[in-house]
Amino acid sequence: MRYPKFLQEHGTIGFVAPSFGCVMEPYHTLFQNALCRFEQMGYQTKLGPNVYADCGIGISNTPKACADELMEAYEDAQSDILISCGGGELMCEVLSELDFSRIKNAEPKWYLGYSDNTNFTFLSTTMLDTAAVYGPCASEFGQEPLHDAMRNALAVMTGKQLHFKGYDKWELEQLKDAQHPLVGYHLTEESRPVLYQYHNPVSGRLAGGCLDCLANLVGTRFDCVAEFNERYREDGIIWFLESCDLNVMSIRRALWNLKEAGWFSNAKAFLIGRPGCYGQEMMGLDQYSAVTGILGDLNVPILMDLDIGHLPPQIPMLSGACATVSITDGKFEIQYTLKP
Repeated sequence: MRYPKFLQEHGTIGFVAPSFGCVMEPYHTLFQNALCRFEQMGYQTKLGPNVYADCGIGISNTPKACADELMEAYEDAQSDILISCGGGELMCEVLSELDFSRIKNAEPKWYLGYSDNTNFTFLSTTMLDTAAVYGPCASEFGQEPLHDAMRNALAVMTGKQLHFKGYDKWELEQLKDAQHPLVGYHLTEESRPVLYQYHNPVSGRLAGGCLDCLANLVGTRFDCVAEFNERYREDGIIWFLESCDLNVMSIRRALWNLKEAGWFSNAKAFLIGRPGCYGQEMMGLDQYSAVTGILGDLNVPILMDLDIGHLPPQIPMLSGACATVSITDGKFEIQYTLKP
C-alpha cells in the first residue's frame, strides 16, 4: 500500500469536481468560505476547470472532461493533495474515461471525498494500492463554526493525527439551506454505536465507502476486490460501509450482492455508518436487520450507527491503511497504522 506525502505548511490544496461542482447554493457560498479559510490557514489553493461547472448529467461536466481534470490534477506537481468539491450521482461514468495507469505512475497524492467519490477512493485502494481519505468534501470546510470533523480530515492529510474517537452528537435534520448556507451541523442526536458479535478490539486493513456506489461496481472491469483480498489476506479486511439513497430493502440487496460476489471472503469486521434512511422500517426490516441478516453468518464483529458518511459528523476513514477499532466507554475509537 502506498501512502502519499503529507501536506506541509504553506502547501497547495487542489480542488477537483469529478462529481458535482460548487455551483448551486448553499455549496457555492460554502466553497467560497472554505477557500478563504484554507488561505487563512496559510495554504495555497488551485482550482480545477470543473469546480464551477454545471453542464454534466449527475456530475459537473462530461465524463471525459471530469476524467481529464482528475488525471491532470493528480499529475500536477503544484498540488500537494486533492479535495473533491462534492458528491453527486454519476461519477461511475467518469471511470470509463480514466487512464488508471497514468494515476498509478504518478506520485501518490492524498484524495479526500465521500459519497459518489467512492468511485475513486475505493479504486485508489483496491486497484492502485494507494491510500485515500473517505471524508468531508470541500464545501463542508466553509461552515461556521467549523466542526472537528473537518479539522480531523485535514489532520490525517497533514500527518498530525491518526487516532480518532466518535463524536458526542450527530445531525438528523440539517438547518443549512440556500438562504443559510454557512450554518454548521445541527447536532441533536446522541451517538450510540450498535454492536453485533463484537469483541474488543479488532484489527485489519480498511476498505469501503458508499454502498450505493460499491454495489454498482461489482462484476465490472473495475472490480479488483478478489486480487485485493488476496494481497492483504494476512491483514484481513475491515469493511466500512454507509448508504445515501438506499432504503432498508436496497441495503440488504446491495450487501447480498457484494457478499455473493466474494467481496467479504477475507472480512475481519464491518463498520456501518448511519444510513440516509435512518429509522425506516419496511415489512419488519429495519436498518440493523438489513445488515445482520446478510452479514451475521460471517461471524465477525459488526459495529453500526457509526460516524461514517451521510449523516454527519463523520470520522475520516483512511482507506487502505491498517486500523484497530474498539469501543471505549460507549464511544467508537479508531487508530490507524500506515502499514505498507
